Amino acid sequence: MNHLIRWGILALVVGSLAACAQPVRDAEDPAEREAREAAEAETEAEREARERREREARGLGEDRRLDAAALDDPDSLLADRLVYFEFDRDEVKREYEEMLEAHAEYLAANPGARLRLEGHTDERGTREYNLGLGERRAQSVRRVLNLNGAADEQIEVVSYGEEMPVAFEQTEEAWAQNRRVELVYDRRQ
Repeated sequence: MNHLIRWGILALVVGSLAACAQPVRDAEDPAEREAREAAEAETEAEREARERREREARGLGEDRRLDAAALDDPDSLLADRLVYFEFDRDEVKREYEEMLEAHAEYLAANPGARLRLEGHTDERGTREYNLGLGERRAQSVRRVLNLNGAADEQIEVVSYGEEMPVAFEQTEEAWAQNRRVELVYDRRQ
């Protein structure tokens, strides 16, 4: 009988240990998942910020000022010199803010530099209306540059309206290419 009790206790202990040895569930706790996703998003944001700093640094000289060589560096924000607009609109889209901020910083750091803003439209509308629209578009870009540190006397505004298209087809894609402001440096420093 003693022997039977011993075997019973042993079976009970082994059964208890076996129950404790079940594998951990693979399902992730919602709080843990949120924390992991937040960490991944933060890592992504840090990577984007680092890449932005690297892009900006390519346009900076040793004294941390934007230099004229950055205007020709295809990896610099200063190499971008076109701002496109929606049909019959003169508001600068958010996607151009970073590029225009870099140009404003360059102008602020180089007071001798001069920039001409050339406003263009597509062919739809009267000649007079399009000259006015091209002017308003260039003035919108000028305001963004001024708000970010560029001096007003460094910037000249010209409107060509529909007179200088880059695309000649009569399609939405061609018209979209013609609705633009070009940033043209007349003098670099």
